[in-house]
Amino acid sequence: MPNKNKETRKKAEAKVSRAKKVKDIKKSANDILEKKIKDIEDKHLRLKAEFENFRRRKSEEISNILQFDGEKAIIGFLPIIDDLKRMINTKDSNDNLLKDGVKLVDSKIEKYFESIEVVSFGERGEIMDPELHDAMLTQNDKKAKNHSILEVFEKGYTYREKVIRHAKVIVNKK
Repeated sequence: MPNKNKETRKKAEAKVSRAKKVKDIKKSANDILEKKIKDIEDKHLRLKAEFENFRRRKSEEISNILQFDGEKAIIGFLPIIDDLKRMINTKDSNDNLLKDGVKLVDSKIEKYFESIEVVSFGERGEIMDPELHDAMLTQNDKKAKNHSILEVFEKGYTYREKVIRHAKVIVNKK
């Protein structure tokens, strides 16, 4: 019997040892999985915080752009306004000097518009396009083509391919 008890005890100890090893393996696997879960949760929180910061920064950028969008346009017109004030306040004014000053201001405005992609249109002789021109009057000129522009009241302007003001014109109607 003592051998049987020894064998039984060895079998029982082996079972306990295996059960302990399985338990240790499960605990180790559990620890590894819990660590991975914590790492993933940490990465998720960091990514979420990073995204919130990104969204906040972009929102502030867009707000600043919308708030100060006209600033560049204003800054571009300041030298032109300065020239107009100098012309008004000059003591030595004669018609030619005044005319030269107005031409200078007009030239600066055209250059500034060119720099910000504002293009004028509506020239005498062009064919009237209802997408670009508003016909204020029609006249009959036998020398000009039908639907051609005879006179321009106000030039039209586009800003980056978008019409921001239609040209006001007199159109030939035969």
